[in-house]
Amino acid sequence: MHIHILGICGTFMGGLAVLAKEAGHKVTGCDANVYPPMSTQLQAQGIELIEGFAPEQISLQPDLFVIGNVVSRGNPLMEEILNRGLPYVSGPQWIGEHILHDKWVLSVAGTHGKTTTSSMLAWVLEDAGYDPGFLIGGVPMNFGISARLSGKTGESPFFVIEADEYDTAFFDKRSKFVHYRTKTAVLNNLEYDHADIFPDLGAIETQFHHLVRTVPGVGRLIVNGREEALQRVVARGCWSDKEFFGVDGAQGWALKTHDDDSFDVIFNGELQGTVTWSLTGEHNRMNALAAIAAARHVGVTPAVAIEALCKFENVKRRMEVRGAVRDITVYDDFAHHPTAIATTVAGLRKKIGDARVLAVLEPRSNTMKLGTMKQALPGSLSDADLVFGYGAKAGKDALGWNLAEALAPLGSRAAAHDELDGLVRAIVQAARPGDHVLVMSNGGFGGVHQKILDALAQ
Repeated sequence: MHIHILGICGTFMGGLAVLAKEAGHKVTGCDANVYPPMSTQLQAQGIELIEGFAPEQISLQPDLFVIGNVVSRGNPLMEEILNRGLPYVSGPQWIGEHILHDKWVLSVAGTHGKTTTSSMLAWVLEDAGYDPGFLIGGVPMNFGISARLSGKTGESPFFVIEADEYDTAFFDKRSKFVHYRTKTAVLNNLEYDHADIFPDLGAIETQFHHLVRTVPGVGRLIVNGREEALQRVVARGCWSDKEFFGVDGAQGWALKTHDDDSFDVIFNGELQGTVTWSLTGEHNRMNALAAIAAARHVGVTPAVAIEALCKFENVKRRMEVRGAVRDITVYDDFAHHPTAIATTVAGLRKKIGDARVLAVLEPRSNTMKLGTMKQALPGSLSDADLVFGYGAKAGKDALGWNLAEALAPLGSRAAAHDELDGLVRAIVQAARPGDHVLVMSNGGFGGVHQKILDALAQ
């Protein structure tokens, strides 16, 4: 089958492209914005990329068009597909029908930590010899790729997928994860996000319960016991086994932190072992508990999972060091929600102590562009010494609100910029040896990380 993917450079659709090619399909695709790491990964796989959505692409005559959720009515190629009555399907539905239909699917859902927890879980299964397939919204450094059908054997029944609550496509407003035929479901956390499609937290809870409804009786839910929203989701009805993590007491999964580099794993009151690693923060310890619990459902003992996590190397764009010049270190992180921003800054602060943190933020997600959470920004950045905000003047990434006003409570510590070169100059002028420059965005951010490193070198 020849499939042509609209929106191929998104993390999900790019992973779908890799899986489809590995399954023997001919794959081509198009997108408006092409940037690493997905563009380089696709090119390395020999997948042809076309810039833009010109209607002339129908001349490729694929058997099926697979539509990403970045595509909306008015898209010229989509309009041509509709006008000609050509066959199309959403990406999540295609994955469910062609990749996941005969797999033991382990889905990781939640507002935060999906990518990291999915990566941990896939690595635990890999290290235990389960040879899993996976589709993750980032690049786990233990694997170097974001998606594969299976490992060396090519026959593993296990598949780990990052399960996003965002809607499926312009013609299917259900959350993506209802398509995945999940048997082991991690419900990692839940708070308000995606203000462009959900009116309130209750609407997201409803979608999470749709996921719960699809898990079979022989399946299992791994639920964050600290989250009231998830308690409400499960209380709506649960037809599967369930285990809670992050709890205190004799039942479920708990942790005891020794220091930021090690913690004990406890299940039903009994010590299972100690994880020692380089990751920081309570959020990553909670992610690890979830991965250990999910892996146990498919037969991996906690001791084996703990040993694997001691060798876990994290994910690209999760506190990833992009370089250091003149003793100034530049990091890249995907944080784009106030909670994630606060957690990321606090994690770096704990790691570096009294050294200065220069936080560089592009509020680019749909929720952030709408300004729904702008009032939470100053608090989320309070651990930074200096804050450099960036909002494009025009175009699809332009903010609909005043970034400078939102950052005003931080006083002279913060400044807003609407021009990338000016932003880089301001950062370089402020930086001094020993500083840590933390860049946070869920997009390419105009290659600002390298621009900062190059300017520092000059």
